[in-house]
Amino acid sequence: MGKRVVVDPITRIEGHLRAEVVVNDDGVVENAYISSTLWRGLEVIAKGRDPRDVPFMMQRICGVCTYSHYLKSTMAVEDALGIKIPLNAELVRTLMNISLFMHDHVVHFYQLHGLDWVDIVSALKADPKKASELAFKYADDPIATGVNDLIRVQEKVKKFAENPQGLGPFANAYWGHPTYRFTPEQNLIALSHYLKALELQRVAARMMAIFGGKNPHPQSLTVGGVTCVMDIQDPARMGEWMVQLQEMANFINNAYHADIVMAAEMYKDEPSVVKPIGVKNFMAHEDFLMGRGEYLFSSGYVLNGDLTKAYDINEDLITEEATHSWYKDDQPLHPYDGRTNPNYTGLRDGESVGPDGQMTHSKLIDESKKYSWIKSPRYDGKPMEVGPLACMVVGYAKGNEKIQKAVNDFLKRTGLPVEALFTTLGRTAARMLQAKLIADNGLRAFNSLVENLKVDQTTCAPYVIDKNKEYKGRGIGDVPRGMLSHWIRIKNGVVENYQAVVPSTWNAGPIDADGQHGPYEADLIGLKIHDLTQPLEIIRIIHSYDPCIACAVHVMDTKGNKLSEYKLDPLYGTCSV
Repeated sequence: MGKRVVVDPITRIEGHLRAEVVVNDDGVVENAYISSTLWRGLEVIAKGRDPRDVPFMMQRICGVCTYSHYLKSTMAVEDALGIKIPLNAELVRTLMNISLFMHDHVVHFYQLHGLDWVDIVSALKADPKKASELAFKYADDPIATGVNDLIRVQEKVKKFAENPQGLGPFANAYWGHPTYRFTPEQNLIALSHYLKALELQRVAARMMAIFGGKNPHPQSLTVGGVTCVMDIQDPARMGEWMVQLQEMANFINNAYHADIVMAAEMYKDEPSVVKPIGVKNFMAHEDFLMGRGEYLFSSGYVLNGDLTKAYDINEDLITEEATHSWYKDDQPLHPYDGRTNPNYTGLRDGESVGPDGQMTHSKLIDESKKYSWIKSPRYDGKPMEVGPLACMVVGYAKGNEKIQKAVNDFLKRTGLPVEALFTTLGRTAARMLQAKLIADNGLRAFNSLVENLKVDQTTCAPYVIDKNKEYKGRGIGDVPRGMLSHWIRIKNGVVENYQAVVPSTWNAGPIDADGQHGPYEADLIGLKIHDLTQPLEIIRIIHSYDPCIACAVHVMDTKGNKLSEYKLDPLYGTCSV
């Protein structure tokens, strides 16, 4: 019986996540269990509501993916009612999606995942002049890497290091860990981009607000189209969005892309980063309308990492089960028929490796029972990875020329074999490549909207809801973390049933009835951990998926206590506790 190592909570993600692994005497992971520790109940809240109100509720699933859920929920209602929205509305939704992806992917790599690759303490030892010269190796027009820029970065971070409270936002990390591979100068380059990304996320947020009204939680979508009519008819507003797109695209091409090329060079021999992933089945859905009938990304699924064949998705084969999830209904159910009835059974007493390396009393997962608030989605009974890597793999196998070129160019420049795609390094690179494809093609959707507005000003389609009819529909597409689908049944004019199958549910789900691990768990099995008290390797792998556990779960009180009560003022729409 191996030792248990528990990482709880995993930080720098959205939501609450626990990773628990069993390691042998050599520090190799023999088994892994992922547990999400809060419950999402928004499907229950949606029941009995006017379906047109539900998208505004669903965007509250998460504070990061707000537009993703807002859009797919709106699409689900439109699909149910048979609404075909105008081209202008579809293109505006694409522009908002571009804003979201640029924001999400840049923030993910630098603020959430970057410190798994970048040793901040090492950067303080770098020679700024050498680092500035080195930056030209990875980008023709480097960003924020002039000598004076880098000196200021070092001075700023040194102030944290000299503070009695430590490194501030960079404290309590595993600096000096042997799996870090960047030189001090490379660490300084990436650290400078980390700080620059903090500034640029404001630009991407403003991009969303131009058409969405605000960010997060934009308000401009409506069942049937969009409401931002004045914005798309105002050349100044349109021009503002275009300029901000170009600013974000410049950073993606000359900082983000450069840093991943640098990582590929330095980490290609790090075993924990190039270990083959555990699940090589991938699924993605078409998204990013560039013009009439033309999408940037492709639909399909790939089995066993075979890039020569991609299959079309049959949505009837999507199920969720709860054999090891804290819900009452274990059997695989299609999302139209999905149930969300909690059945929390808790954890067991046991021992795990403590921060001093000694065994200590812990609450542990009982893998023979239920152990996570995340369900286990399956496609035709098979686990699937979704996300930017799936988008690249499916597009490549589907013959998507833009994706094939982006992937081939990256592999050629870095000298990596195609097998490197199926690693943590490959997953991290795929997210950058997806961001780069969006940055390089964003103006195509923008120009399509400009041209269409010259002949058609329509932004919304009419519709009716017949209370004597029953409807069902789904909104499905790829969002920053992968394939997202919202499923709705409408009866008597209100929601009868609602389910959201989110990317982090596909990736982070527990073992199913057939003993199959989900992608997170399968990816950790076989991983060698250098130091059980500093499991950076575990964190790096999990972060590469960009977990959004708030999308997969939501809060509840397991003892049934009333947390709070709200009363809505019918006149002013305000509420009081």
